[in-house]
Amino acid sequence: MESLYILVPLSVVLVFVIGIVFWWSLRSGQYDDMEGPAYRMLLDDKDPPRRDEAGSSTEDERRQD
Repeated sequence: MESLYILVPLSVVLVFVIGIVFWWSLRSGQYDDMEGPAYRMLLDDKDPPRRDEAGSSTEDERRQD
């Protein structure tokens, strides 16, 4: 029974701390866009290198080598 005198106030404080952290995360924009980063990961940023009819690389690729 004596342990309840410690555990109940400790649990109330813990609930308040969790609530404060949750509200801080909402205000800082942690949950604004949940799907955008997943779609950006799937998109290619660069086009694949072009090949001419003979199968050799273009001039830009030759310069890089």
